[in-house]
Parts: sequence; structure tokens; C-alpha cells
Amino acid sequence: MNLKSILSVIFIFLVFLVPNLTAQEEQMSMDFEKYNPTSTLVVPGQKIKAAKFPFIDIHSHHWRMATQDNGFVARQMDSLNMKVLVNLSGRSGDALKEMVDVTSKQAPGRFIIFANIDFEGMDEPNWTDRTVAQLQLDYENGARGIKIFKNLGLTVLDSNGNRVQTDDPRIDPVWAKAGDLGIPVLIHTGEPAVFWDPIDEHNERWIEMKNFPDRHRGDSTKYPSWEIVMAEQWNVFRKHPETTFINAHFGWMANDLERLGKHLDEFPNVYAEIAAIIAELGRQPRFAKEFFIKYQDRLLFGKDTYRPEEYYTYFRVLESKDEYFDYFRKRHAFWKMYGLGLPDEVLKKVYYKNALKIVPDIDKSLFPED
Repeated sequence: MNLKSILSVIFIFLVFLVPNLTAQEEQMSMDFEKYNPTSTLVVPGQKIKAAKFPFIDIHSHHWRMATQDNGFVARQMDSLNMKVLVNLSGRSGDALKEMVDVTSKQAPGRFIIFANIDFEGMDEPNWTDRTVAQLQLDYENGARGIKIFKNLGLTVLDSNGNRVQTDDPRIDPVWAKAGDLGIPVLIHTGEPAVFWDPIDEHNERWIEMKNFPDRHRGDSTKYPSWEIVMAEQWNVFRKHPETTFINAHFGWMANDLERLGKHLDEFPNVYAEIAAIIAELGRQPRFAKEFFIKYQDRLLFGKDTYRPEEYYTYFRVLESKDEYFDYFRKRHAFWKMYGLGLPDEVLKKVYYKNALKIVPDIDKSLFPED
């Protein structure tokens, strides 16, 4: 072979083979975020696009309810078999009243509004009296519950820059007022405990921490431990047995249902709802089913972010016995889901019966009498 032939062979190798090897190397070095294999498993099952029984979503957020087309939202709800939606983002004062008035005209009976508490100015001598009075006014204007956001206990600061604890005694009259009015307090405290763990290869929510690093709570100079944050919430439950509390997101104990069960045993005034934790239930179907049957009188349906197509996964996990199906958000669950196949009576309690017991003025005619 002459020099010209040798050079031609080398050229062909460089042009065609080297790029192919480089592409292969790139494929083999893809990161976990990109890796999303198509399962070859073939098993029975299908999406469930409407709940088996009418339901109440106890945990939703609609900040523009005073200006949005709530009739359109109600029609979307109809397609899901959702009869009542609880908007936890009701704010307070005139904003809340406007939401109540608008929804009552556009879709009577379909929306319940919860008020929010303003913790600004907690150092002021009249904060407690002013806040209790505002809650009374919000109730008179149609609020039928209170929603406490996770900023309390984490990022709410007093005028000296100190963290305001959830069990701060200045808030006690607010919790007591809710009990006097007969309205529940849906309280979101803390974050999943894993948000306090190191962001490393052992962290199940590594993708979320990478995408939203501000959600990490591992800085002990800024945040107390998960146990401290949650203990403050539990102190509130303990101090106010006459007030009904709804522990949002299963109290971030969906990954430890035995502990959540002990929590419910200790606090008979507390309910728990499943918003944003269905992925935890869908990976432990047998134990979760036992838990739902045992605590069927204390559990509520909630979703959190309002995206109608995402409800399908909730229905499928709760109702079906399907195996190995997808969750809708990888940063919450890179694993597959399995259906709990809950009994009808348990489903009815989770979907609507329990909420009817604790949230006043829901139109009971929208639901079966049995």
C-alpha cells in the first residue's frame, strides 16, 4: 500500500469512526436527569380520568380566583368528578371577600375559601387582637377555614431577625378562635425531612435540590432541624385540642406511616391530607392500604398544584390495583407507582365524607347520602 492509500485510510477513520466513538461515549455518559428509559413491561391497567366517587379537593391554590373564569374551572372539575375545591390562597380582608363573592356568582357551591394569616408586625402590642378580629371578619365574609403556609416556623422573622416559632404564644388566640368558629386550620409546616440531608448520591430528592437549591434546609445557621420545626407544630396541636387541624402533606411522614399513625393516635383533633405525597404511597401499596383502612376516618384528599391531568395518577394509586405505572414528576419520584385498591367505603371517606365532617357549609346535596 502506497503512502496515498495509507493517508486515505487514515482520513476515512478520522472522518467516520472517531465521531461515532465520540457520540457513543456521550450516550454512555448521560446523567441521571436525562436517563428516562421506556419500560418494556406489559401489565394490565389504564389511566383513570375521573374519580370513582365525587370528591372534595381540600388543598388547592388559585391566587387569581377573583378575576379568573371560575365557571371554566368548575367544568374541568366536573370532568374529574370533583364537586368542591378548597382554595387555600384566600388571603384576607377585601381580597378574600371578593373571591367569595365572585365564586358564589360564577359557580355556586363549588368553591370553599380559606383565609390566610398575616404575621407581619408580630412584635406590635396589638397584633394578636388585630389578627383575631380580622379572622372574625373574614369568617363573616365567607372564609370557612385557615391555611397556614410553611413560612411560619421557617422564614417568618420578628423585628430583631429572630425566627418566629409555630408554637409562639402570641398566635395561641388565633388557633383558639378557629376552634370557637368551628373552622379547621390546614397547616403546612416544614419540608420533607430529606431536604435537611446532604445533597449527595444518597439523597432521594437530589434532582429537586439541584433544580431548586433554595429548598435545601441543611444550613444550621439559618434553619433548625426537621425534628425541632415539626415539634413546634405538634405543640400547637397539643395546646389546642378543641381546634381541628389538617396536617398538610401527611405531616411529611408519608415515608414513615407507622410514625404518622402514632401521631394521629396522639392527636385526635388532627386530620391528614395527601397533597403532593401520592408518590410515597404508590411505592408501598400494601402497607399504605393497611394504613388507609386503619385511619380511614382521619384522612382527606388533596392535590396542591391544580393541573387536571395530574389527578389521574392520584385516582389510579388510590382506586386501582395496577402495577408499575409512571408518576408525573421525576424530581419527586424516579420510581414507579402501584395501586392501593382501596375499598369503596374507605374511598368515600377520603374523597368526601371526612371533609364534610370538618369543613362547614359545604353543599352536602352534591354528594351521595350513603
